Amino acid sequence: MYSVFLVDDEPIVLDGIRSKIDWESSGFTFAGEATDGEIALSMILELKPDILITDIKMPFMDGLQLAETIKKTQPWIKIIILSGHDEFDYAKKAISIGIEDYLLKPFTSEDVLTALKKAAKHIDQERTQLSNISRMQEELKSRNKLIQKEFLNNLVHGSADMSNLMNKCNELGINLISRYYKVMISKIESHTGNIQNQQAACSLLNSYSSSWEQTVSFFHHSNQLVCIFKGQTKEDLDENTYSIAETIEHIASQNPDCYALTSIGLTIEHLSDLPNSYDEAKRNLELPAQKNESRIISSEDIQTSNSSLMELKENDPLVDRIKYASKSDVSAIIAESMALINKNPGQFSVFASYILVDLIFAVSKLIEHLGGDIKEINPDIVKRKFVDDAVQNEKLFVQAMEDVLNFTLEYRDSIDTGPYNEIILKAKKFIDENYADQNTTLTTVASEVCLSPNHFSTIFSQKCKTTFIEYLTNVRIENAKRLLRDSEMKGYDIAYECGFSDPHYFSYIFKKITGLSPREYKLNTKD
Repeated sequence: MYSVFLVDDEPIVLDGIRSKIDWESSGFTFAGEATDGEIALSMILELKPDILITDIKMPFMDGLQLAETIKKTQPWIKIIILSGHDEFDYAKKAISIGIEDYLLKPFTSEDVLTALKKAAKHIDQERTQLSNISRMQEELKSRNKLIQKEFLNNLVHGSADMSNLMNKCNELGINLISRYYKVMISKIESHTGNIQNQQAACSLLNSYSSSWEQTVSFFHHSNQLVCIFKGQTKEDLDENTYSIAETIEHIASQNPDCYALTSIGLTIEHLSDLPNSYDEAKRNLELPAQKNESRIISSEDIQTSNSSLMELKENDPLVDRIKYASKSDVSAIIAESMALINKNPGQFSVFASYILVDLIFAVSKLIEHLGGDIKEINPDIVKRKFVDDAVQNEKLFVQAMEDVLNFTLEYRDSIDTGPYNEIILKAKKFIDENYADQNTTLTTVASEVCLSPNHFSTIFSQKCKTTFIEYLTNVRIENAKRLLRDSEMKGYDIAYECGFSDPHYFSYIFKKITGLSPREYKLNTKD
């Protein structure tokens, strides 16, 4: 079965395609629909359909812009354009982007079905090719690929011959000339530890990575993709980096068993500094994750969010360790402490007291830098009695160490010191004040908080655990529910009042979210 998503600003066209095709018997499923490109984009990123049918002329984001964006982020999606007679020049340009087919209006359901079957045939051909994992292995074994990989690997590790760098790049056909650079590492993991699924995801990723603009990439180990990004401005560099980071996340998630851990290094100006950007990306990639799920983390974000913690690095190595420790590290810290104690038999209480006091001191310092006071949060552990009771025997000591470490990690994780708290609050405030404006979009809100749309989209979804468009839509629907309950406004007026450009689309989304039509909801609230 192949899933199909429809986009058209004319409800009659949407209804015609949706209702006149017998989807299941034809081998297709209807994934969803939208009335403009911007709404469709977020839904497509979530639903990941196989085929997109879109009108070429629409408000906000037209079909051409939508096709270009989709081809960058989810290049496997087959796109069928709906075009009017006077839009043929647009259609020709869309074909150059890489769309599958275009249908000239007026068209019949048979025309649509023929185009869908053609797209499905191409999907089958690609799936057959991409399922062959040896394709990536054979490509990587080729002499030129191996030489390129070795050269790039040496470059990011600082062992390349910088005096002959440009000549070597020309020899290998690699263009590294730019104003700014940044290194990113993406690690593909399997939830179940299935190596075959992991390799299949990497094979799919490898097949698309060569087409990325301003990017040179290679696989380091079997499941780590290293990307060197170029940009003439820092803004362009960041935009491209976050765009491709999200693309990698989408490609990895094509296999439900796989996810991508992506770390972005520092921006640098000289190729000789690439190892610094790589080292930062590698270091951040090893930070403990709360869950086995995709994430995108940037060195610039970490430096800002942990500025107060970073001050401790040169002063106290234990603080530096526990500020990034996970609960799985607790047993290792305790084991190291016991190993030190066991090297000094007969002096258990002396060394145990020293270790525990040192830990409590480090914890106090860490909590202080997080804005807390250990004497108020957990006064018992700073009392002498706590230490005296703990060092009576090994069992009590281990339990005390465990209690202190677990308390510290729980407190640390409960404090969100991220640099984007204020930005997210500002974005939500802007949405609350401007949800009724149809021009309130991802781009306008990103501009309001001074971030690129891709960067803002990534931060918003990771911080808020929902996409921007889902959040905006929910705000609009909640306000629509309020107006339905508390006013006598007509449904179509409420649609426009809450930022929807089409009352029919408003009714569709309202029922999808609440399970009731606006009219049914209003009647129920009157009971």
